[in-house]
Amino acid sequence: MLDDILDHHLNIVFCGTAAGAVSAKRNQYYAGPGNKFWPTLYKIGLTPRLLSPSEYRSVGQYGIGLTDVVKGQSGSDADIDFKSSNPQVLREKMLHYQPKILAFNGKKSAQVFLGKTRIALGLQTDMIGKTQLVVLPSTSGAANGFWQESTWFELAGLLDI
Repeated sequence: MLDDILDHHLNIVFCGTAAGAVSAKRNQYYAGPGNKFWPTLYKIGLTPRLLSPSEYRSVGQYGIGLTDVVKGQSGSDADIDFKSSNPQVLREKMLHYQPKILAFNGKKSAQVFLGKTRIALGLQTDMIGKTQLVVLPSTSGAANGFWQESTWFELAGLLDI
């Protein structure tokens, strides 16, 4: 669905589960109504101003990359065939680019990638080469009931912002 935004020397790569329906339709990351991704990046200091979803290609200039654990599908988690995901492809991308942090935007993407059913929020003990793994509460409007902004501020602390 959405092209990866990946490069060498990134501070962080955000990994969602798959493009949401609105994001796929607009061909823009985190474009759904009520998604808190872009405002949160600004609020925790990862971007100097509030970016709109249409500006997603510009995130590399701020040391940020974007990807999803399931490519080629879109919709809510209920719409996604997770059996067709290939976590090894994402692992190889991270080994190639070696960002400081791979941050999962929501527990589901981390569960699919790590092959675990129980995942705690925050910094994980698993690593990919030198890349640390962090699990964040989902910014999706559908996950508002589970929102914990504090974990996002802890992420900013790991990046020394």
